[in-house]
This record gives sequence, structure tokens and C-alpha cells, in this order.
Amino acid sequence: MKKTAIIIPCYNEELTIAAVINDCKKYLPQAEIYVCDNNSTDKTVEIAKSLNAVVKYEKRQGKGNVLRKMFREIDADCYVMVDGDSTYPLNNIKQMCDEILNNGIDMVIADRLSATYFKQNKRCFHNVGNKLVRYLINKLFHNNIKDIMSGYRAMSKLFVKTYPVLSRGFEIETEMTIHALDKNFLIKEIPVDYKNRPDGSTSKLNTFPDGILVLKTIFTLFKDYKPFIFFSTVSLILFIVAVILFISVFMEFLSTGLVPRFPTLIISGVSAIMSLLMLSCGIVLQTIVRKHNELYEIMLNQVQNNSNL
Repeated sequence: MKKTAIIIPCYNEELTIAAVINDCKKYLPQAEIYVCDNNSTDKTVEIAKSLNAVVKYEKRQGKGNVLRKMFREIDADCYVMVDGDSTYPLNNIKQMCDEILNNGIDMVIADRLSATYFKQNKRCFHNVGNKLVRYLINKLFHNNIKDIMSGYRAMSKLFVKTYPVLSRGFEIETEMTIHALDKNFLIKEIPVDYKNRPDGSTSKLNTFPDGILVLKTIFTLFKDYKPFIFFSTVSLILFIVAVILFISVFMEFLSTGLVPRFPTLIISGVSAIMSLLMLSCGIVLQTIVRKHNELYEIMLNQVQNNSNL
């Protein structure tokens, strides 16, 4: 029988963790439920243990650190990640797991943004941030994912065991989505309802600091995954600057026979040289990325073959 593991990262969720665990048991009774406590100071752990969930601990603060630990230590055929804040109704969880176990999908994303998210979430900056992140990633990676930062997903064993978790905090969902897009994993989205936290429960997400961190992650991963586009864009900007500065100096030279603005000419030359360097970096790094992708595909084949033994 195929094993399903439900992973619930938690930090001070005593008001909601019982509801989440009970919903997991209700809608997917055969699954193993893991609660990973991330330095909670309330009764989260006691409640989870009383409901017979497997409790694990991660001392390094951050959701990314929690998932890194859980992905390494848990062996299953299907992994479900869900937040412990009871904002996701779990009535779709069986459908999500069936897509992984029976239909060959690698990641199923619970799409909040196509359902009730914007009606339920009253923090306007969160809504704007979700839209901005969605727009940037879909433009940069040529896709149409509706909910980039959903914290409720089902994933295949192949994806989990070959996914290098680099993020430490809430930017993990963005990194996860970009990795799946870049490595051509099969992704499916299922619209799900979203509800606000109950009274007394507070979000651990800080709008501006975590939002900036997410945007920084997008910038970094775009540079890492698509270096030729990134560095050639920088190269083009530098080249345009060099041309503009050179034209102004050259026009003066044609009219006067003199070059009175040597600093401008020097900056133009430096910009031209940097433009060529950026273009060279893009070409070299793109070759490295291509070779990495080839090796990654070979690794996927080896992991898949070992899983089938």
C-alpha cells in the first residue's frame, strides 16, 4: 500500500492545530500525520501528541528549515504540505493525493487565489504581493500558475527527494514553484476555498520583510536558472549607456575637432567593456546551467529506477 505523509509546520498554533489534524484524519484517514514544531512556546506540541500525530522538532527558525528536515527524514509515496493555521479546508486533500499517486502529477497546488482568498484576506498588501509575485514568475518562466505562494500542496516522492531546499523562511513556496517550473515537473492546480484565521490566532508572516525576501528570492533564482537572459539584459543596458555617452562626445568631436570631456569618454569605454563581460558571463553560465540540467535529468532517472526496485 502506498504511503501518504501529511507535513504540518507549526509555530505557536495551539488554537488551530487540533482542527487541522482532525480534518486530516477525517478526509485522509490512512495518511501518517507529522507535526514539525519550530520552537513553539504554547501548547502546540501537547495538543498534537494528544491527537496521535508524529511530532518532530526543528530548532532552526523558519518554514524552509522545517521542510528541509521533514523532506530528508520522511519516506513516503505522496507528501502533503499544509499550514497549521486552519486557513485551508482539507476536503480536497484526497483528490490532490490521487493526482500524485494515480495520475503521474509531480506537484498539485491548492489554488486559493482563484477561489475565496481575495474576499477572505483583508490585508491589502498581501493581496497586492500575491498578484505581483504571480505576475513576475509567470512572465519570467513563461507559465500561468495561479497561486505561486500557496502553503497547501501535494508532491510526489520524485520531486521531494530531488528538490534542493535552499530557502529558510516563508519564501520556500516561491522557490518550490520556480524549481518545479524550471525542471519541467508536471504541475496541476486545484481551486480551494480559503478562510481567515480564527479570532486570537495571528499570522507569522510579516508583510514587508517577508515580501522583500520573496522578491529577492525571485531575483536570485531568475539569475541562477536563466543566467543568459539575466546577464544579457544587464549587458544591453550597459551597452545603451555606453552608446549614449559616446555619441555625445563624438558629436562634439565632429563639430570642434576636440574631445573636451575625457571622463565621459572613459565611462563610455568602461560601460562597453562591462557590457561585453556581462554578455560573456551569461553565455558561460548558461552553458553550465544546461550541463546541470542534463545531470539533473540523469539523477531523476536514477532516483526513479531505485524507487521502482
